[in-house]
Amino acid sequence: MVHDLYILMITAGVVSLLFKLLKQPVVLGYIVAGILVGPNLFGENLVNHENVEAWGNIGVLFVLFCIGLEFRLKNLFESGKTALIGAATIIIGMMVLGYGVGRISLLDNMNSLFLAAMLCMSSTTIVMKAIDEAGLTKARFVKGATGILILEDIVAVVLLVLLSSIAVKNSFEGVELLKKVGVLAVTLVVWFVVGILIIPTLLRKVRPYLNDETLIILALGLCLGMVLTAEEAGFSSALGAFVMGMVLAETLEAHRIEKLMAPLKNVFAAIFFVSVGMMINPASLLEYWSPIVIVSVVIIIGMIVFGTLGCWWGGETLKDSMSTGFAFVQIGEFSFIIASLGSKLNVTDPALYPIIVAASVLTTFLTPYIMKATVPCYNFLYSHFPQRTKEKIDVREKEVEEAEKNATGSSEASFLSHSEQVQHALRHTIITKRVVKLFYQNMSENDKKE
Repeated sequence: MVHDLYILMITAGVVSLLFKLLKQPVVLGYIVAGILVGPNLFGENLVNHENVEAWGNIGVLFVLFCIGLEFRLKNLFESGKTALIGAATIIIGMMVLGYGVGRISLLDNMNSLFLAAMLCMSSTTIVMKAIDEAGLTKARFVKGATGILILEDIVAVVLLVLLSSIAVKNSFEGVELLKKVGVLAVTLVVWFVVGILIIPTLLRKVRPYLNDETLIILALGLCLGMVLTAEEAGFSSALGAFVMGMVLAETLEAHRIEKLMAPLKNVFAAIFFVSVGMMINPASLLEYWSPIVIVSVVIIIGMIVFGTLGCWWGGETLKDSMSTGFAFVQIGEFSFIIASLGSKLNVTDPALYPIIVAASVLTTFLTPYIMKATVPCYNFLYSHFPQRTKEKIDVREKEVEEAEKNATGSSEASFLSHSEQVQHALRHTIITKRVVKLFYQNMSENDKKE
């Protein structure tokens, strides 16, 4: 086992360093490292695949836990209509497009459904990294884009649960699926509300005794405890890790836990992506080059179109809408996880996995260059629009600028006002005043901390 870990880490380290020097995402380096140590390139396994797969499964849990830690209700409220309409447009549009591509390619319903799920969400990590490297973190479109990514992550976890259920029964039953969605929704609400009521209070009481070592051990214990709870309830372990991350995100210790988790997440995430690479046969990439190109084109065009439309319908300016759409032109972590799920359950065509991974690599590589094309494309379209359309675009620009000026300095007050309205409504339900007060005390203290 130590030998396996040594080979894996040294290969991943050297290759990722090379990719950093080439100014490419290290995720691609991990996948290439997996190809190098896997059985398909040199005809033999340099590491024990079972060990790597086990570590990779742990890596998935840590990655989802950390994604949950980055979830902020305040950010979601601030994004508002843009996040909701934008995410719905992208997810529904890309799923319909992905399913259609699958059926046109003569894939069966199950393969087409998995393909649709793989194509419907962008990579949070890659999008935010690309925005940061482009120096656009303060750009106006970033708030809406962040809200959309948050909702996509939530939908991705829900899709994992639903696809697992569909795959096990190897059928798509509408009524039973609706029941599963209902049970899942109720379970999520109960877990989240109970977690917000109990965990922040406990952490606040023991805060004087929490050094970094104790805090990280406690956080991991809570994460694994929720993983076991999710499995006992009949849901995926990924759901439990994500939910506990969401709960801890609303505590005063959220940023501290996130910082402490970073090294663990990086190590196990690297192992996960290496395990992804180990399943790729380079020969199959040459064999399936045509589907890889087609899927990549579908991802790029679909994300640009649906991302732009969704943000425009959500109230953004055309330029900001296009900036979001052009930044979302890739698939990533959740696509790999869904592809792995299909392979492990033996419900997807073996060719689908390398096609998706290769398409992800290609679109990730192209993302920075496509983002640079946003302004030229916007200028070209604007200059060729009819005068009436230009007037609508200009009016929207003025409306957004005016709204942004009015919102300056009042975002925190607006969020607290919203919280007070919800709190007032809950007081008239069967929930006691004490419980409501405790819930919002935990929420508001975390906002003040931020």
